[in-house]
Amino acid sequence: MKVLIADQINQKGIEELEEVAEVVARTDITPEELVKDIGDFDAIIVRSRTKVTREVIEAATNLKIIARAGVGVDNVDVEAATERGIMVVNAPESTSITVAEHTLGLILSLSRKISIADKSVKEDKWEKSRFMGMELNGKTMGIVGMGRIGSQVVIRAKAFGMDIIVYDPYITSEAASELGVEIVNLETLLENADVITIHVPLTPETKHLISKPQLEMMKENTLIVNCARGGIINEDDLYEALSEGIIGGAALDVFETEPPKGSSLTELDNVVLTPHIAASTSEAQRDAAIIVAKEIKKVFNGESPRNVINMPVMDPETFQLIKPYFRLAEKLGKFLIQTSKGNINELEVTYCGELAEIQKHDIITRILLQEILNPILTEPVNLVNAAAVAENRGVIITEGKRTDAKGYKNLISIEMKSEDNQVSVEGFLGKEPRIVMINGYQVNVKTEGTMVIASYKDIPGIIGSIGVKLGEYGINIAKMQVGRQQPGGEAVMVLKVDQKVSEEVEDAIKALPDVYDAVAVEL
Repeated sequence: MKVLIADQINQKGIEELEEVAEVVARTDITPEELVKDIGDFDAIIVRSRTKVTREVIEAATNLKIIARAGVGVDNVDVEAATERGIMVVNAPESTSITVAEHTLGLILSLSRKISIADKSVKEDKWEKSRFMGMELNGKTMGIVGMGRIGSQVVIRAKAFGMDIIVYDPYITSEAASELGVEIVNLETLLENADVITIHVPLTPETKHLISKPQLEMMKENTLIVNCARGGIINEDDLYEALSEGIIGGAALDVFETEPPKGSSLTELDNVVLTPHIAASTSEAQRDAAIIVAKEIKKVFNGESPRNVINMPVMDPETFQLIKPYFRLAEKLGKFLIQTSKGNINELEVTYCGELAEIQKHDIITRILLQEILNPILTEPVNLVNAAAVAENRGVIITEGKRTDAKGYKNLISIEMKSEDNQVSVEGFLGKEPRIVMINGYQVNVKTEGTMVIASYKDIPGIIGSIGVKLGEYGINIAKMQVGRQQPGGEAVMVLKVDQKVSEEVEDAIKALPDVYDAVAVEL
């Protein structure tokens, strides 16, 4: 076996690989050379410099695994690798401790005014009275997002004698109890925390999660830290809150635009800024190299690696049989997570018709879980770890088969129980994925674009009032379908609309007489 090291990695990783393979280090390899020579290698390790493009992958006649010695895989064409049956792995756990430590470092710098005091002394000043600090002992830390990094922050914050409250709609009470933290809603966290640290992914739901209304809920001495992703905090609103004394201070390692040239935040003394270095330690780089080296060793030894970003290797016949259903599973997963409310407790999946004849559905269920869990967790969820992540979160997974597909050739029927609601959906794959049932009501809609799903009392005028309300917000209806079980009872309406629908619009529809619920879904 032969491994190409295309970017600089820690020597420990190389030594690990040399036990099982011939290792070739060419850390200055050009894109042209990579395309020309990749056919000689069974594995490749990259960091961020080398781009593993579709052209490279198509030339990689022997390649079995692409390893990214770090977290992101933006420089790897994962889709092309999947098509060729090549695994893509990374090392997400390598930075957990490093980012947690940087978070605490920023908190200390803010609370004790270390960075501006350092600058003052270097300017030959001695301004002791200017730098009155704040003890962390006895203070309340609010953590937004309790994934792998957030859990590490908890451990370290407790060493400072801090009380911990957590906002994470998808953490179980059992997991919170084990960590000794209290689960609260976001508003409660913002109102009560002395220090707030963010550890959630950047998604449409978390974009500008912290803006002017949230900043105004905080105490005037609150410190807020973001080592997650730029864009979760609205930086213009943050500048206003800091400059007007609405909150005490902020520390950012990530920015909406990097580098943040011209940012007004650089003018303020109550801000600490670092250049996206939370994951940059020699230990993290060492661990990343060792982790991906061990993943490659597993593949060479015929074992399954843990951090697979794409689909695990399987026999071509099975792959071709189930591949058409991947897209349907993705769409149904996206629908479910956007319509659920609160902690996810159970997921029951039934494969019907032609799908019932397939012996193993595990990979389709894992795709469902991947789409459901990835928007709400900071750690990557993939086809290998999806079931384990769900289990760790206390989600009960049940799979079943049914020969009857209600007149369709195939059908995936899913019921998801959450803390505050229960959602069922059924999907069919014809020429394209379609949703044919929502909460027991028959529909037939394409899984694309923006939908508004409303449940209401089936009486005259309700459909019109919902349309009028959307019109008031400048939202155009492209298509409409209605499902009901009996006249005058509860009905469901699915609207395909041309514009995105905000929470404000959802709330306005829900406030209409005889409308029970409304939710917008982006597919």
